[in-house]
Amino acid sequence: MDGLATVIVVHSISDPILDAANIDVVRNGRPLLHDVSLRVEPGEHWALLGPNGAGKSTLMTILGARGHPTTGTVDVLGKRLGRVDMRELRTHIGHVDPRWRIDLPLTAHEVVLTGLTNTPELDRRHVYTEAEHRHADDLLALLGMTSRRDSVWPVMSQGERGRTLIARALMPRPDLLLLDEPATGLDLAAREKLLSGIDQLRSEVPGLASVLVTHHLEDLPTSTSHAMLLRDGEVIAAGIVDEALTSSTISSCFDHDVVVRRADGRWAAVAA
Repeated sequence: MDGLATVIVVHSISDPILDAANIDVVRNGRPLLHDVSLRVEPGEHWALLGPNGAGKSTLMTILGARGHPTTGTVDVLGKRLGRVDMRELRTHIGHVDPRWRIDLPLTAHEVVLTGLTNTPELDRRHVYTEAEHRHADDLLALLGMTSRRDSVWPVMSQGERGRTLIARALMPRPDLLLLDEPATGLDLAAREKLLSGIDQLRSEVPGLASVLVTHHLEDLPTSTSHAMLLRDGEVIAAGIVDEALTSSTISSCFDHDVVVRRADGRWAAVAA
């Protein structure tokens, strides 16, 4: 495969990929996010970290065009939420959720194809072309899943499922990739394979932007360029990753004294 020129085509836009300005989210009288701003440019790869209840899932819902803020403005791929067809906008966003439920015994190849229609099974109304089948195979190859192409979902490992879901999210050639705790439930080897695949994807598609949610510094790919820390719905730190992820900011975010270390491009936190 000669790079990913024929695998992923990132749409050329002059606007930021994401531009959320001073957003608040209130649900049932409860504030979930307060005065949160985030600007993601093409080619930037953000990490979103924070303890349980920090507001990460709420923010990802907004960024994924699956909900609206209570106040503030959000532009996704140059489109203002509230002024655009949200369903159509979501076709340009790849969303990876390891908790995605697939009940049918689909093969890895078939799971990837469902990314075209964003359905849990193959859409009988859609005629899958040879080009689309090749595209699915190329994405599986990118994520190191060629040998598991015909493995059925129920017998695949959690790590294989994770890499298959990333390929699925890339199937419609999105401009934005959202990764919601992609390393959840993975053992050490499976996590490293997953992160290696994410790093390779980012290096071969320089214009793709992404946001990855995690609780753990160890789950961040080396290609992470920026980070935001949330606590109780508010931003603790945001910006270039080495400035945002420090012992001070992480300790404040998680309310526990830790020392943040980085070696060979990877992060770790140990008790102070």
